[in-house]
Amino acid sequence: MVVTADPSGCLLLYPFPEWEPIERKLTALSSFNPVSRQLQRILVGSASDVEIDSAGRILLPPMLRKHAKLEKEAMLVGQGNKFEIWSEAAWQAQYEAAGQLPELLGSALQNGELPDELKGFSL
Repeated sequence: MVVTADPSGCLLLYPFPEWEPIERKLTALSSFNPVSRQLQRILVGSASDVEIDSAGRILLPPMLRKHAKLEKEAMLVGQGNKFEIWSEAAWQAQYEAAGQLPELLGSALQNGELPDELKGFSL
């Protein structure tokens, strides 16, 4: 598995086969573009290989634990092909902010600002 820092303040945990194409795409970006370069620094530069031990645990590097402000409790949030690792406090803030989503979606619908990929999306 590969764990890396996410700009939003969490960590991203990928199975190695899922991480490889992402790393290739990131390293192929122009290093002359400041946004691309910053993403390369954060995502590729902080990526670390981790192994799951016999108890199902992983040892996170200190730099990444500091980035995500991980102390005692952590939240592991499934995201399809990866997991997000959040401090308990940061995850709670994300979860509470999600309560505003119906208002944001309603406003976006009224203003015609809904992203194309969400048009026609249904749960």
